[in-house]
Amino acid sequence: MARSGRAVLYIPDDGVGERAAMARTTHLAISAHQDDIEFMAYAPIAACFGQADKWFSGVVVTDGAGSPRSGLYADYTDEEMKEVRIAEQKKAACVGEYGFLAMLGHPSKEVKDPQNTAIAEELAEIIRSAKPKFLYTHNLADKHETHVATALKVLAALRALKPEERPEKVYGCEVWRDLDWMCDDEKVYLDCSLHPNLMRCLSAVFDSQIVGGKRYDLAAEGRRLANATFSASHACDTYSALNYAMDLTPLMDERTDIEEYITGYIDRFRRSVTETLRKFL
Repeated sequence: MARSGRAVLYIPDDGVGERAAMARTTHLAISAHQDDIEFMAYAPIAACFGQADKWFSGVVVTDGAGSPRSGLYADYTDEEMKEVRIAEQKKAACVGEYGFLAMLGHPSKEVKDPQNTAIAEELAEIIRSAKPKFLYTHNLADKHETHVATALKVLAALRALKPEERPEKVYGCEVWRDLDWMCDDEKVYLDCSLHPNLMRCLSAVFDSQIVGGKRYDLAAEGRRLANATFSASHACDTYSALNYAMDLTPLMDERTDIEEYITGYIDRFRRSVTETLRKFL
C-alpha cells in the first residue's frame, strides 16, 4: 500500500506483515472519521471476532481534526486531537482484533472536493490489495456531508477496479441519520447481537468524543436496540441489536446513476406511506 507522509498503517497482530494482513481480509469498512467504523460496522466486527477464516479490517479517510472538544480535551489543538484520535482508533483495532487498520489522514475539505481523484485512487489500491468479500461504508442519504463524500470516493474507487477485483457486496450503513425510513423489504439487516461486551468496549474507547460532549456510545447502542425491537410490529424480537444498511452493490457499475438509485429508495418509501394512508382515508 503506497502511503503519503500523513497516512498510518497499523496491524494489531505484530507477527503479520502488511501484505498478509491485507490478503486475509474478508470484511472491510471504509469510514470518514475515527469511531465511525465501530458505530456503523459493528456487525462484521463481531462476525469476524475470534474467527480464523474471517478477518475484519478498517480504513479511516480523514484526519479527525475538526471534532468538538471539552473537558480534558478543551484546550487541545487540532494537531493534538489528530494524535489522540489516531491513538483511540488503534485501541479499537486492538480490542476488535482487526486484520489491519489504515488511517489516510486527509482533511475533510479534500474528501469533499469532487475534483480530488487521488483519494479514490488510494482507496482503489487498498481494496485491490485486500480483496474483501464484503465492503461497508456510509449510506448516501447520511446527513453528514463528509460521510456522503467519503461514500462517493469509495464508489469511484470501486468503479475504477476490474469486476474481478471488486467485493461481492457493498453496504451503506447508518451513522448520521438512521435508515428506519426505508421500506422494510429493502433494508439490509446487520445483526449486532454477538459479543455485547465487545460492542460496549469498542464504543467506550473513543473518550475524546464522549468526554468532548457527544454520547455516541449510548446513542449507537440505543439505535441498535430500537431497531431490533421496532423492526417487526407483529412478531417477537428476532435480534437483540440491529443496524440497517442499504445495498450499494449495483452502484459499482458506472452505468447505474447514483442520484436516481438513492432517490429511488425515497420515492418507494413515499409511495408506501401514501398507499397505507389511502387504505383508511
